[in-house]
Amino acid sequence: MSEQPDPADGPESTPGRRPRTRLLLALAAGILAADLITKLIVVATIEPGEDIRVLGGALYLTNLRNTGAAFSFAEGFTVVFSLVAVAVAVVIVRTARRLFSTAWAVTLGLVLGGALGNLVDRIFRDPGFLRGGVVDFLSVFAPDGSVWPVFNVADSAIVCGGILGVVLALRGIEFDGSRGKDEAAAPDVA
Repeated sequence: MSEQPDPADGPESTPGRRPRTRLLLALAAGILAADLITKLIVVATIEPGEDIRVLGGALYLTNLRNTGAAFSFAEGFTVVFSLVAVAVAVVIVRTARRLFSTAWAVTLGLVLGGALGNLVDRIFRDPGFLRGGVVDFLSVFAPDGSVWPVFNVADSAIVCGGILGVVLALRGIEFDGSRGKDEAAAPDVA
């Protein structure tokens, strides 16, 4: 006689339901690959300070190095940002095994891929280990970040993942795909 899963055990015991770990890791690997490839192309083909106008001036390609956080904030704290990126990656990977929500898998995959993309630059680029300058190359509406700060694929992934994470949290969606406990416990007034 087969034993039926107890609903109180959570989604891990639900037949046919699998963690979204593969989705998270595949998306993170895709973001990392896209980020590394685009940065290699930029470094090989665009001279530092050169601006290439594309899309009628809606986008400029350039080659800048950022030793700070997003938008060149706190440039003297590169080692701290590197260690934060390592911590974020470890937390996301540890969380992955209890992740049953596709939306959260996409969110965390974007953030993990972006964090690893910029971490690779901080580890391997000049001026040295954990202090390297991140290659930024996308400038919107004007060259050299005069309208909006220059960014890269990893930055875009982190921002998109962060926005999606806020939306999911505001909607009360948990890592297991269920709605938050407060919403489920609220009495139905209708």
